Amino acid sequence: MSAKFTLKVTSRTVAIAGIAALAGLAGAIPSQADEADAKTLLKQMSDYLAAQKAFSFDYDSDLEVVTKDQQKLALASSGNMAVERPDKLRAERVGGFTDVEVVYDGKTLSILGDQKSAYSQAELPGTLDQLFDTLRDKYGRPISGADLLLSDVYDALMPEVKDVKDLGSGVIGGVECNHLAFRTDEVDWQIWIATGADPYPCRYVVTSKEVPGSPEYRVDLRNWKAGDKVAQADFGFQPPANAKKVEMSDLPETDELPKSFAVGGTK
Repeated sequence: MSAKFTLKVTSRTVAIAGIAALAGLAGAIPSQADEADAKTLLKQMSDYLAAQKAFSFDYDSDLEVVTKDQQKLALASSGNMAVERPDKLRAERVGGFTDVEVVYDGKTLSILGDQKSAYSQAELPGTLDQLFDTLRDKYGRPISGADLLLSDVYDALMPEVKDVKDLGSGVIGGVECNHLAFRTDEVDWQIWIATGADPYPCRYVVTSKEVPGSPEYRVDLRNWKAGDKVAQADFGFQPPANAKKVEMSDLPETDELPKSFAVGGTK
């Protein structure tokens, strides 16, 4: 969906440019028991997600960027995803600059972009984990929220974590959540996990510490459905009648960052 959807949490994810200064956290340093609780809550979420053969959700995201004169800007998008493990995905994103649709049926990847006027397809048989790696490494087009769609979220996110905090409860979209915070050398990231029998992620925030101004990306998940509550998804792809088929390398940018923003340069 977005070539810069996720900040670099581990080697599986991609760094983005942006800024968002986080306020300092006041209070006592969490005890080892708090850290253990936080890890347990994250592992429970990871195990819950891995156990869901099918799930769907809507999301709202904010990608924060900074101009060379230090003005902070936030680019907003919304979308939806339907996943059927181990190898099916349908994702759509609508933003102010481009609309994108990604469909994967376990064999063929289809991406529709450029305001739905151009599309590309590639034969990529495998699992969703393999698809995410190929999209990132070969095509430079990471799937939005791939960190939270992997078969083992805990294993993907935790190896480089140096500090863990259990920040207690929070409420996202009317849903009570456990609020956890993690630090690595390169990024800080937070996650809010719904309490109760369905510990799904409600909010995920990643902040880079290596870019001046501390860039941030945030995604809020809503309308979560899993198991029998998931509507039957169509993982077939039918391009619009007027859409032109192009090579993946020739497909216009499907990024949340518009072309008018030159990363590391001038407009």
